[in-house]
Amino acid sequence: MKKIFYILTLSLGLSSCTEIMNMPGVLGNTGGVTEAEAGEGIKEALSQGLVKAVLQLNKEDGFFKDAFYKILLPPDAKKIENTLRDLGMNKMVDKAILQINRAAEDAAGYAKPIFVDAIKSMTLSDAIGLVKNGDTSATHFFRVKTTDKLIAAFSPVIKSSLDNLQATKYYSDVVTTYNNFPTTLKKINPDLPSFVTGKATEALFDLVAKEELNIRQNIAARTTDLLKKVFGAKWQ
Repeated sequence: MKKIFYILTLSLGLSSCTEIMNMPGVLGNTGGVTEAEAGEGIKEALSQGLVKAVLQLNKEDGFFKDAFYKILLPPDAKKIENTLRDLGMNKMVDKAILQINRAAEDAAGYAKPIFVDAIKSMTLSDAIGLVKNGDTSATHFFRVKTTDKLIAAFSPVIKSSLDNLQATKYYSDVVTTYNNFPTTLKKINPDLPSFVTGKATEALFDLVAKEELNIRQNIAARTTDLLKKVFGAKWQ
């Protein structure tokens, strides 16, 4: 009889624990992390990645002297670059590449408010799922949800920067010079802003992804109590 009573008591106890863990606002096996904390944690991780990305790229040589993010001439223009360099026009080509990167560096600063608005609009259920999914799932979600809007808002900024820094002019000079050669059969479109916008946007997303992964894997990268709590929990 005592044995049966003990089993019933244990069963009821486990059932109560399960009910508690499934109550709204409480996440199971997470060290007491609430849904609200999980949501704020993923947003904070994205924000931290965003700030680092912008600070790294929105400065002189942020693009130009970064071996990975430096923007070179578009693939269609590679033949132009080779031809002009063979003809001794290195300075013209180098100037075009420098100013293209200067424009991207200038424009990177305008990405912050666009990204911040996107982070704020993330729903609680979205954020919780992204905390559990791991890897760079938050950045991927962020990319899918914001790329079109970001490019639409970013493009005029890039174009303005390219124009202000005369990158458009230098690139157009390079393309026009090449197109005017009697031997040039396939003319190149001198339009540049969309190419630079795409490269600059990809660089920002890539850096945010790296920081997200760093926060998930590296305890030292969790610089706030909230990040430590959310990303130090065991998710199921």
